[in-house]
Amino acid sequence: MWRCWEWALLWLGVGSLLALKVNKHKPWIETSYHGVITENNDTVILDPPLVALDKDAPVPYAGEICAFKIHGQEMPFEAVVLNKTSGEGRLRARSPIDCELQKEYTFIIQAYDCGAGPSGTNWKKSHKAVVHIQVKDVNEFAPTFKERSYKATVTEGKIYDSVLQVEAMDEDCSPQYSQICNYEIVTTNVPFAIDRNGNIRNTEKLSYDKQHLYEVMVTAFDCGQKRATEDVLVRVEVKPVCKPGWQDWNKRIEYKPGSGSIPLFPSIHLETCDGPVSSIQTTIELQTNYIGKGCDRETYSEKSLQKLCGASSGVIDLLPTPSAATNWTAGLLIDSNDMIFKFDGKQGAKIPDGIVPKNLTDQFTITMWMKHGPSPGLRAEKETILCNSDKTEMNRHHYALYVHNCRLVFLLRKDFDQADTFRPAEFHWKLDQICDKEWHYYIVNIEFPVVTLYMDGTTYEPYLVTNDWPIHPSHIAMQLTVGACWQGGEVTKPRFAQYFHGSLASLTIRPGKIESQKVISCLQACKEGLDINSLESLGQGIKYHFNPSQSVLVIEGDDIENINQALRKVSYINSRQFPTSGIRRLKVSSRVQCFGEDVCISIPDIDAYVMVFQAKEPKITISGMDHFARPASEFEHEKGVTLLPDIRIVSTVTKMEHPPDLKETMDRVHKPVLLEEMHHNLDFCDILVIGDELNPKQECLELDRKELQGKHLDATNSTAGYSIYGVDTMKNYEQVLQHVHYRNWHTSSFFDRKFRIKCSELNGRYTSNEFNLEVNILHSSNTNIMEYVNHMVIQPQFIQSIHHPEESINNIHGSALPSVATIVIVTCVSILVFIIVLGIYRIRTAFHHGTKENESSKENEMDWDDSALTITVNPMEKHEEPRNVEEDSEEEEEELEDEEEDTTSAESDESDEEEEEETIGNKESKRNVIRQDQLEWDDSTLPY
Repeated sequence: MWRCWEWALLWLGVGSLLALKVNKHKPWIETSYHGVITENNDTVILDPPLVALDKDAPVPYAGEICAFKIHGQEMPFEAVVLNKTSGEGRLRARSPIDCELQKEYTFIIQAYDCGAGPSGTNWKKSHKAVVHIQVKDVNEFAPTFKERSYKATVTEGKIYDSVLQVEAMDEDCSPQYSQICNYEIVTTNVPFAIDRNGNIRNTEKLSYDKQHLYEVMVTAFDCGQKRATEDVLVRVEVKPVCKPGWQDWNKRIEYKPGSGSIPLFPSIHLETCDGPVSSIQTTIELQTNYIGKGCDRETYSEKSLQKLCGASSGVIDLLPTPSAATNWTAGLLIDSNDMIFKFDGKQGAKIPDGIVPKNLTDQFTITMWMKHGPSPGLRAEKETILCNSDKTEMNRHHYALYVHNCRLVFLLRKDFDQADTFRPAEFHWKLDQICDKEWHYYIVNIEFPVVTLYMDGTTYEPYLVTNDWPIHPSHIAMQLTVGACWQGGEVTKPRFAQYFHGSLASLTIRPGKIESQKVISCLQACKEGLDINSLESLGQGIKYHFNPSQSVLVIEGDDIENINQALRKVSYINSRQFPTSGIRRLKVSSRVQCFGEDVCISIPDIDAYVMVFQAKEPKITISGMDHFARPASEFEHEKGVTLLPDIRIVSTVTKMEHPPDLKETMDRVHKPVLLEEMHHNLDFCDILVIGDELNPKQECLELDRKELQGKHLDATNSTAGYSIYGVDTMKNYEQVLQHVHYRNWHTSSFFDRKFRIKCSELNGRYTSNEFNLEVNILHSSNTNIMEYVNHMVIQPQFIQSIHHPEESINNIHGSALPSVATIVIVTCVSILVFIIVLGIYRIRTAFHHGTKENESSKENEMDWDDSALTITVNPMEKHEEPRNVEEDSEEEEEELEDEEEDTTSAESDESDEEEEEETIGNKESKRNVIRQDQLEWDDSTLPY
């Protein structure tokens, strides 16, 4: 029998034999590993992954991996087993890794299995594998500059490749984050630039006069785009040197309207710093493209301008000022100061029928101001300026002017009855100015089949002419439009199409005639520009050249002093009496040549400006006789009655007193001290009918056209009044207005007419007062006299005067027919007044001779029975007495007031009329003189 210990030894021996037999393979791992760990992180990413394999698997313990061991001196890493069965492991850092301390690590690693059992005995280890780990840098450090500040000194007038170099560094370990990739100037609007290496250079020549010292802040960026914690200050000091250039000139030149020609640079001279100058060319440019339509031009209406320039009559304004007669432009966007119409691609205007004749003939002219930019969109559509197309049913364009892809195109389709073959139909012009967003003046002269374009006075022939068949005749009406084309057919609902984008002004058409070159030059001429005073005094060897608009002047010469004198004579001139106020920019550029020198001095440009002051605003006043009466026979005469025989048009300006102390000027209000008469032109005067329009069957306003000869005036007549237009003097306007007659060949139903006269300068920029004129028609027969008396005495104001005397005075010149309710009163008062007239007539025949002579002069003018003068126009009304009547004394005025009270009582009480008749007759003779004066309206007593 075996003892216990013998059995134990036997079991151990058998177990050992069995264990050796089970764990017979050692683990296997790769021979080398490459790993990456991010700075300040603990995870190592290995390639290939850390995995150990054992061929004893799946035997427990023997086929499992229990550990990874690292061999190396104090390596900050450890390896852990994630899964014993699969052998997967992980390498991680035991403490934070700092790239700045060590960028990479290399060590040995081995894998261990779990041995034969739970105790881990008889474990086996793998071969040794090399692990190489790189530390990935984190951009944790910002760049810092080596210097706290930098300083450099440069000489003015030079361009430096490098003024100085700044340098920054970064403490990160990797090249990506430790290198400086970019420098940047933080300070804005400085004439410096910096490159990637930190070299600072000036981008323009520095001026000591402009700035002595520049302080520039600079920052740096590493290649990870991390910015420096602190920017560095760079000071650049500018040293003065002799500076070539123009000296002794003023940046601001002031121009007062009416100053004529003023020198721009009266003391200027050129400093060359002893440079070897052989010749110089100086260009003076007056920049006015932002003023009005490119420069200061007359702002009269297109009709008035064309009349002033001698253009043929018959021009039709297609974009007139909106009014009751020209309301088709009322819905358009408009700048009323310069009569500019802005089209935003959504608007169009229909020209009413009858404004433009249907047959323009083979000769006609289209004129316009246009400002246009590039067309929106990739495929630009046609932008219609002017179009005449079918109103309904079809969509034929008979003639049109449009812009397409920065080309100006004129279309003209002839009718079939005029030509039955191919004829020129489309004329194309390709000009840069069409889309440069600047104002240009265009005139299209059509002398079919030749069409010529004038732009800013220069002639351009079409680069392309295409032919087309004539249009077949039809009875379809046509529609003329501006800003778009009317599409009347081929659509469900007629509408506008091909809208225009831009600005238009002074769009006109003149059928039957074309413009001459002289008229074209006048229409687009600028009223401001450059000039040279005393051309004959220019030095020898001086050459000069103006552009057509005199906005650019080029002066050349080889003597510096002669150039100086020539430039001192350059002046600015504005011939407008009321110029557009504001700034006109000036630029003077110079080009210098030196004797045999590769490098020559450079002359900086002059940037100055002319400040044009606002002109004094004139006050235009119309005065004259504003109320008169004439017998009906004069109105029925073939010449009628002169409306404004003594009209006077005067313009005045207010002079201001300026205190000598400028500080007081700011605190005190300027007080007018003097009215000074000013002479200037007018561009229209209108005589408007107040109340019902004229009935052409029985009345009219007339003017002998001979009165317009020799003047820049024309006139139009309508039932609303008479309009005289054209740019001419106030004196000529007075002469024409004084010959306007009013005729009425059926006066039986008329008692008065009222007119309003108003004049304008600069197309309504300055307007006169509204001068009102009342004309009374006096009927000569007794019946007509009584009708006139009834009309004058019995009217709504008579009733109102009883309760509202003030209103009666204010409305004394109003006229209205009596209502039906007052017929009875009319009859009674008429009988009463007739009896009074007869009584006064008997008394007047026996009155003293002196009074008769005064009355006889009035009888010749009035041409009616002077007894009618004793009739009170309105007994309750208070007529304004003349201011200076030498014949009347204060006593007579008191008697007149007493007599008026007696007259009122007589009219209100018939029983007392016979007793008072003689008293009234004696006093009425004195009143006749005053009444006659009031009816004749002696203009010497009228306030102006």
